[in-house]
Amino acid sequence: MKPLHRHVVNTSRKVLCTAALAASLTTAAVVTNTPGAAAGEAEPTPDSPQAAERGDARLDLPGQLADPVVPPAAGAGGTAAEGAAGIPATALDAYKRAEVAVAAALPKCKLPWQLIAGIGRIESVHASGYGLKEDGTTERPIRGPRLDGNGFAKILDTDKGEFDGDTEYDRAFGPLQFIPSTWATWKADGNGDGKRDANNIYDAALGAGLYLCAGGKDLSNPADLDKAILSYNQSREYVNSVLGYMRQYQQDGTAGIPNPPVGNYPTPPAPQVPTPPHVPAPNPPASKPAPKPDPKPTPTPDPSKPTPTPDPSKPTPAPATLAKLERVGDAKLEAEAGSTFEDGARFKAVLSDGKPAAGQAVVVAVEQDTTGGTGFVFGDQSSVVVRTDAQGIATAPRLKAGPKAGTFTLRATAYDAKSQFTVALDGKVTAKPAEKPVALTRTDGSAAVEVAAGAPVEGLRFLAARGDAPQAGVQVTAELVTGKPGAWVPVDPKTAKGPFFKGAAEGQKLFTLELPKTAADGRIALPDLLTTDAPAGTYHLRLTTADGAALVLDVTVTAPKAAPKA
Repeated sequence: MKPLHRHVVNTSRKVLCTAALAASLTTAAVVTNTPGAAAGEAEPTPDSPQAAERGDARLDLPGQLADPVVPPAAGAGGTAAEGAAGIPATALDAYKRAEVAVAAALPKCKLPWQLIAGIGRIESVHASGYGLKEDGTTERPIRGPRLDGNGFAKILDTDKGEFDGDTEYDRAFGPLQFIPSTWATWKADGNGDGKRDANNIYDAALGAGLYLCAGGKDLSNPADLDKAILSYNQSREYVNSVLGYMRQYQQDGTAGIPNPPVGNYPTPPAPQVPTPPHVPAPNPPASKPAPKPDPKPTPTPDPSKPTPTPDPSKPTPAPATLAKLERVGDAKLEAEAGSTFEDGARFKAVLSDGKPAAGQAVVVAVEQDTTGGTGFVFGDQSSVVVRTDAQGIATAPRLKAGPKAGTFTLRATAYDAKSQFTVALDGKVTAKPAEKPVALTRTDGSAAVEVAAGAPVEGLRFLAARGDAPQAGVQVTAELVTGKPGAWVPVDPKTAKGPFFKGAAEGQKLFTLELPKTAADGRIALPDLLTTDAPAGTYHLRLTTADGAALVLDVTVTAPKAAPKA
């Protein structure tokens, strides 16, 4: 595939989707399932089927999508054509998940998500124009030309049309244009749906990451990076273009855009004009032969010390590999909304020889969350990578329950380059029980409140509590009211003649008084209620709180006592 030779007619070079950015995606996006490349070639090379001349799926796209501006390669200078802002949100999420998954499985590889994004940009413009959905699938299939030897490689059918829709010859397929035989080796499940389908950008991104890292590559090493990209497509032009986009995405941040709609054009693509063959670079000049070392006599074997013969019955044992991931404990994963779960979930990784897998990376992620945001206690993140201890135990940080009742899945996944092991736990967040309302009760006794006119009502004490729990800091208002139960109204201070509280000004009468907030023990004392000049009768004192608690006391004022006769 020589990716930058497009239509014969010069088409527009506008890049898809320069609309306003969508909300920034979190860099903590984590794989929901893990790589599972089957046994196959240990290290792809430029001679691998994936690197063969396989055409270009984008020729079925409209010109403005199929012929984007070519970015400058790393170190080549020039103006960047676009940044990560041009990546649809689902594609961006898939690339980042793949980076995290591969980093946990193959930490020495140092795969950047921007490398996968560079490949996705060239292969299918991140599945733009094909109707990329949130689950990673596309409304229209993405298929390259038939590999029948007519201008491209000749690869007879290997998948019975399962992935590429062709039962006679293979085609590259999906957002990252895998050859079916390559996908059979490096297939992966990047979104935890139990399928491994390179037509899904989550699966394709994870499989591409495994493929690029195979053979112990360190992609922070320019030589290994070059080698990895050539194994994907044996074209120097392709390498330069991928590197150019990778550098752009590394410089321009991580915001994505809404997934573009499906385009109205035929798929699979019509016959394509073969592109010019790749011209390899000239061989470097031959170097001078190294001088031959001085000959040294070959030592004569000592017949008294025979060379030990290997015992074929005792083959060298294969190194232990990851064999199992299991949950430790069986406590329910349940908490009230807004609270912290009691303990962090624990998982044990075991090797094929039965020993604990110490130092094993385990990705723990909250998925399918309906609680409004259950996450780990630090930073409210929804995913974390933890490593097992010497006993093979990985302990995830505690979870903080979301703000509303609902369910979620806590998925733990451990993996190496060839296998995956996943444990999924059902989590539940329950609603907070309805709080009991604050109630006001009298604490100075239960005797009727009765005084003679002119004498103060004193010593009234009250308690604010929720059930048996005293409530500190409750604001209480005392006021004289009139009416009847259920229809009390404050007295009119202009015409009121009954009991009152003393105001700050001389002779000021207050019929409504905001009391100090309740003390730590929930208690509060009522100031003296004065009855000077109050006619005899029954009055009503109401105490209320901000949340609606109310207590009404009857206050009886009797005629003033007659003065004793002299």
